[in-house]
Amino acid sequence: MADEIIYGVHASLEVLENNQTINKVYLSASLAKNRAQQIRQMADKLKVVVQDVDSKRLDELTDHGNHQGIAVSIAAYEYVPVDDILTKINGHDPFLVILDEIEDPHNLGSILRTADAAGVDGIIIPKRRAVQLTQIVAKVSTGAIEHVPVARVTNINNTIDELKQRGFWIFGTDMQGQDYTQWDARGSIAIVIGNEGRGISAQTKKKVDQMLTIPMAGHVQSLNASVAAALLIYQAFNSRRLKK
Repeated sequence: MADEIIYGVHASLEVLENNQTINKVYLSASLAKNRAQQIRQMADKLKVVVQDVDSKRLDELTDHGNHQGIAVSIAAYEYVPVDDILTKINGHDPFLVILDEIEDPHNLGSILRTADAAGVDGIIIPKRRAVQLTQIVAKVSTGAIEHVPVARVTNINNTIDELKQRGFWIFGTDMQGQDYTQWDARGSIAIVIGNEGRGISAQTKKKVDQMLTIPMAGHVQSLNASVAAALLIYQAFNSRRLKK
């Protein structure tokens, strides 16, 4: 498996503070000197190699992300094919969660934790423009990352088409839709959780069979992605559990 690259000051510090299996730290001169010194001291304690690189190299490593002058290479977590997830399901209808370009590792970790608690069979994420399985995700998931299989696909929409061919009903979230508390989630289902800021992409919305709405009475008409996911996942869990 290829290494995963964590980048940005905050994310890199969190990895250094909580992970003992870092492969390498990359620093450029654009990182503030006091911060670079702190990073070097932490890496030295962990006996991790620090490599000085230019900003161009960091751009390449991070796919032109906002690296702030630092990147950390860690061993990747293992992904599984969607077919493997479905093959291992026995005795119940499949329940999948599709994440449409979720970017925050804390959201992915929280969703994994909820998915494990509610018996979700697997999570599907895109290979690009989305957070991957990292040590930060693992920490937030409190161990759930070891129990909920994650598939990484090239194209979410193509995967949805394939799931529909297998008899899945695809659900999404939108301001206009059925009240999620009325959702009957029995059968083979997948729920799509959209990006933290943009929601579900326009093309993916066209693939969704039914939209669900979480009613809100406050001034801020949106929820954190992991909170919205938790509400929807548990509605599906209760619907499937209580209406057998």
